[in-house]
Amino acid sequence: MHRFLLHNDDIRDAGDFSLSPGQVGLLSGWGVFSTLRVYDGVMFAFDRHFERMRRDAARMRVPFPTQPEWLESRLQRLIEANQSAPGKPLNATLRVVIVRNRGGLYEGPGIPRDFDAIAFTVDMVRWPEAAKLGLIPHGRHAASEFAGTKYISWAENLTRYERAHQQGLDEVILLNERGEVAECTSANVFIVDSEHRVWTPPLSSGGLGGVTRAVLLEEIRVPEIAIAEKPLLPADLASASEVFITSTTRELLPVVSIEGLPIQGGRAVCDRLRQAFSAHVNQYVKLRPNPVYN
Repeated sequence: MHRFLLHNDDIRDAGDFSLSPGQVGLLSGWGVFSTLRVYDGVMFAFDRHFERMRRDAARMRVPFPTQPEWLESRLQRLIEANQSAPGKPLNATLRVVIVRNRGGLYEGPGIPRDFDAIAFTVDMVRWPEAAKLGLIPHGRHAASEFAGTKYISWAENLTRYERAHQQGLDEVILLNERGEVAECTSANVFIVDSEHRVWTPPLSSGGLGGVTRAVLLEEIRVPEIAIAEKPLLPADLASASEVFITSTTRELLPVVSIEGLPIQGGRAVCDRLRQAFSAHVNQYVKLRPNPVYN
């Protein structure tokens, strides 16, 4: 974690930060969060992240800022505080959390705010050139009313992710109650079929609507490559010419193996889409200079 973090209206030294156990969301995992990439001081796709957090907060009954500018301005101050040198734009990962403070059975006394906004930045993760995955049956429950919600009670995902690494894997694919592919613990799944058509599971399969996933579906256009949604089974992974995963921090990452499945491990289409995505990010950063707030 970098030196400074955001706590509501204040930029604080991370070593001095403290929270009250009486904030109900802190000990109950009652809150929402998102992870953004900062490219040369610019938060990529902030509007998409804000809108997803807003929807998830409404679903989880978490009070949430009404105006995106309120949150964006504070996050921008954090980015500027964590620049390694004046005039050197930050390239990092940013995590922002909105924690519910009041309600439930164990609300502490004297907490005036309905929610706390907390954010910090960290160095970008160095991912492998390609990913090795496992498979977990019943890892997602697509019929749950909270399926696809990104809330801060994240222990299940962290446990599965840590266990995967202990087993020599990089991630795991989570299947839903129907045996369909839902997502990974922190990434969406895509396949490429024999006709260079790219498919990802619909959100009705129980996965989270990742921002990188949405950008690929809605904004990236590459000649002769069509991207769409359809339910996927493990057999589709095995028959695909390529499998790749996407997330804010990984962007696009090809998959070379899936435990228990004989996959082909190609990457040509993924590489073309990765190049197109990088060009899209560069154009976004170029056209959206750092906002200046009073």
